[in-house]
Amino acid sequence: MNFQTYPKMWDYTGENIMAKSCNQKEKILYLMRLFLEETDAEHPLSRKQLEEKLGEYGIQTERKSLYSDIESLKRFGLDIAYRKERPEGYYLAGHEFELAELKLLVDAVQSSRFITEKKSHNLIRKIEGLASRHEAKQLQRQVVVTNRIKAMNESIYYNIDKLHAAIASNQQILFKYFEWTIDKTIRLKKGGSPYQVSPWSLTWDDENYYLIGFDMDAGILKHFRVDKMLEIELLEEPRSGREEFGRFDLAHYAKKTFGMFGGEEETLRIRFHNKYIGVVIDRFGKDVSVRPDGEQHFIARVEVAVSDPFFGWLTGLGKDVRILSPAHVADAYLTLLREISEVYDSGERR
Repeated sequence: MNFQTYPKMWDYTGENIMAKSCNQKEKILYLMRLFLEETDAEHPLSRKQLEEKLGEYGIQTERKSLYSDIESLKRFGLDIAYRKERPEGYYLAGHEFELAELKLLVDAVQSSRFITEKKSHNLIRKIEGLASRHEAKQLQRQVVVTNRIKAMNESIYYNIDKLHAAIASNQQILFKYFEWTIDKTIRLKKGGSPYQVSPWSLTWDDENYYLIGFDMDAGILKHFRVDKMLEIELLEEPRSGREEFGRFDLAHYAKKTFGMFGGEEETLRIRFHNKYIGVVIDRFGKDVSVRPDGEQHFIARVEVAVSDPFFGWLTGLGKDVRILSPAHVADAYLTLLREISEVYDSGERR
């Protein structure tokens, strides 16, 4: 239950009798807010403290009345408990989110590249509002978003909302798509002409948000980085490409692509050192086909969209990995390695 949008409690001066009367009627709401924002298992409030805090907001209460209001809040569903040992008092035992859950949410926001730094701060502030102010301090100590590599397109926050709306209402969209130039400015693709796409799904891969949609001009399913989409407009035309998307397995697609780069799909046999079994399972899933090959190696059979990012992934694993088949993929990888080596051998090291 989040009261962040509820009007802030204001100081009572004693000069406004009508305000006092209104506050009396709202007493149980202020009391509920005190439990939500001020208390947890380590920070209870005694009956006297509750009365004093309510008094700060122009609300006078008697002991019997306060006990009655607490019981009403319990019947309403608030898990209010009483702590007998010091510090003694009443507290909200069950907040809507546990502190550990809120920490996970904060970590997810911090580590998400597609959320800009400004939006990260705003979201984390709202997440803090789901805890007591004492527990919120523990979340604040986790906030380290400055200088993180974050998306720079502030509109991504609203792009995602528009895309969800288009998918829910079965509408096509129109948007412009950009890429970065060497001088760090954006350049519109297709000469600035808009893309007309039927949006079907959003996926989060390699720390970026992608739209899976049916390109109306190309007549095929494509993926687009959401943070590179500009001026999204919903059209009245219904979506196309339902059959194509019906045959599309998003989870399978994510496993076989690297960095969402497409390529020719191939079934590869790759020999790995045993130390990489965890890496292979993390990448291709627990159902990946593997068999031992001697005491120190295993062979995995995987489906991959062959691309330079895939070869880059292999290279990062070093010399204990080898493509066994098909031969033309192994040859393509060897050619790439040779070309990279030639760049260094040629003396181009400026």
